[in-house]
Amino acid sequence: MKNRGTPVAENASSELPENPRDITSHNFRLAAERLGLDSEMRTLLSTPFRELRVEVPVRLDDGSLKVFLGYRIQHNGVRGPAKGGIRYHPAVTVDEVRALAEAMTWKTALVNIPFGGSKGGIACDPRTMSQRELERLTRKFTSRIQVILGPYRDIPAPDMNTNAQVMTWIFDEYSAHHGYTPACVTGKPVELGGSLGREQATGYGAVLLIRELLRELGRPLPGATVALQGFGNVGSHAARALAREGAKIIAIGDFYGAIFSSKGIALDALFAHQAATGRIQGMPGTEPLSNGDLLELECDILIPAALECVIHRGNAERIRAKLIAEAANLPTTPDADEILERRGVVVLPDVLTNAGGVTVSYFEWVQNLQQLFWEESRVFAEMEKILVKAFRSVVERARSEKISFRTAAYTIAVERVARAEKLRGT
Repeated sequence: MKNRGTPVAENASSELPENPRDITSHNFRLAAERLGLDSEMRTLLSTPFRELRVEVPVRLDDGSLKVFLGYRIQHNGVRGPAKGGIRYHPAVTVDEVRALAEAMTWKTALVNIPFGGSKGGIACDPRTMSQRELERLTRKFTSRIQVILGPYRDIPAPDMNTNAQVMTWIFDEYSAHHGYTPACVTGKPVELGGSLGREQATGYGAVLLIRELLRELGRPLPGATVALQGFGNVGSHAARALAREGAKIIAIGDFYGAIFSSKGIALDALFAHQAATGRIQGMPGTEPLSNGDLLELECDILIPAALECVIHRGNAERIRAKLIAEAANLPTTPDADEILERRGVVVLPDVLTNAGGVTVSYFEWVQNLQQLFWEESRVFAEMEKILVKAFRSVVERARSEKISFRTAAYTIAVERVARAEKLRGT
């Protein structure tokens, strides 16, 4: 093992060498070449439909005024209203939001739900802001972008550092302009029209797909060692699902650093420690390590569940996991993909692995429009049906064309969106 110092605050990796837009552009280009798309269709599918940048002035609790920069980008809506989360993070940039919006287009097409792709974000540090400041920020941002939102236009959802409370403020602010409209946003509390199972959906869906892939590969999930980078909503629910499946989680990381135990990390004890201290670091029976070292641990399954571009040309040769399941969006750069494929590391791509969240968001939208609400058992059963069907289509495409799972996933998605564009005569 490498020498491990005290945990330090870090953005999941000390080196983010790539522009996230390069990832989606590269993967789209591979799919477009396989499909033989002409130059006009390539231009159409790679160009965002609408980009909105807004300055968001907020009165802080100390009386000072601060202006934040926010974005909402709609990549494509040919298959349905745009769908995508809103993230709050200091590193939010227009290129990041563009890339994430495009990835949502391919993700919704891959799982074949009637949405396009969008994304939003505000460059801010929510860890330094009070609840009142976050509410003012959210409401002002919503008031400035509400003109392009709506149940049949663009439907936000939670993303990094946003949650059901933030979605409630968006819902309330949008409804103040347009009347009571619960279907304008997903990821709401159940009391306000949210769907049962939405909070767990992304993490649980990722583990469901890991289980399917291991079955395909003839490997067991019980007893498999797991390193989990990211312990927000997605990572924490993935950890719970992994524990139920009998996997052994040996490392977990978040913004402040990571912890390691070769014996496995007891989740009940970890959640209790986190509740008492506010952090996972310092849990008795674990050792500190950096998130960079976590990515390079020897393990059966590595799950990046935080920021993009954390697996790159600088560390791909040192990745020792047998399987990578991308619960985060765009965590692996094209250079790293080539290295991992050459080394025989199986990668379950993000547009499939983390699609459980948008799938259950679709169910929430449907429930809001119909004003009929499903039991949690139905939500998870319907999600599993959709995700497994998408997984089978990716496996079959990869095998028949002798391509990676990522290229297969993008090829299926791009083919569906291109077909929709042709049918609509765009």
